[in-house]
Amino acid sequence: MFTREQALAAPSRIFCGVPTTLAVVAIVVAGALAPARAFAQAQQAAPDDRPAGRDGSTLADAHRAFFNARYDEAAALAHALEADAPDDLAPCELRTSALLFQIKAALGDQTDREKAFTQCVACADLLAAFLSDSARGRTVARARLAAAPEDEAALFFLGKLDLNYVWLQLGTLGRKKGWDEYWEARRSLDAVLKRNPGHVRARVARAWIDYIVDTRMPRGTRWVLGGGDRKRALLSMQEAANTDAEFFVHVEALFALWDLQVRERQLPAAVVIARRLARDFPGNRELAKFLETHARVARH
Repeated sequence: MFTREQALAAPSRIFCGVPTTLAVVAIVVAGALAPARAFAQAQQAAPDDRPAGRDGSTLADAHRAFFNARYDEAAALAHALEADAPDDLAPCELRTSALLFQIKAALGDQTDREKAFTQCVACADLLAAFLSDSARGRTVARARLAAAPEDEAALFFLGKLDLNYVWLQLGTLGRKKGWDEYWEARRSLDAVLKRNPGHVRARVARAWIDYIVDTRMPRGTRWVLGGGDRKRALLSMQEAANTDAEFFVHVEALFALWDLQVRERQLPAAVVIARRLARDFPGNRELAKFLETHARVARH
């Protein structure tokens, strides 16, 4: 039988995939995605009704920078929006995601994560910003839930902020932290989906938990993390990508599905999605690099 400490001592790469590309996620190519017309309609949908910040920027601007892999710009835009609306959890969640990817990029591919972090000039400040935002956001979410347990948005953002913390600590930094946050995230997302099974972002985040636990954890320790289900994760991600949603919600689901298809070596299907995403996010270098390597897999 494994203890919690043994489970958390498992290889740090088990959580190396962040569920928001996050910028960068088995289906048949021809019918895998929502129809093109539905996607075009989703593009026209306003991502939210939040007012612009003092500098005129919006959350949509921050999302656009994020999905173009301009994480420093996304973090800065989200931070400005936080200053104008400190209780709004959406900019907080986006900023922690952007900061996480900045740290990951700064650390590079070194296997000794602690050594890489020590040698990284920018990482200490990035981590401090991440931890501060993460803690503040989760405090706000818990306070909202204490006042209104039915607050679905607060419940989702609490789970998502928790997951960002888990991905950072266990995956990016390789540190044995995040047990409590993992369970709070799992419970929060399950509660959202129990109330609203069609919540696209919650489905995507929950699918990542199922996939990572099932595919990256040693068989004997999966039960410690509540179990996972790779097939269910793939199906849930596909369904999320096929669901009508606001533009950036839809985009997040498509990026996640793409990432999973790449991991599963479903390259023809992944090329189709990457081409679609690259049309809207031409600045995303990871999409461009993938297409340069694999574009001949699926020609139209």
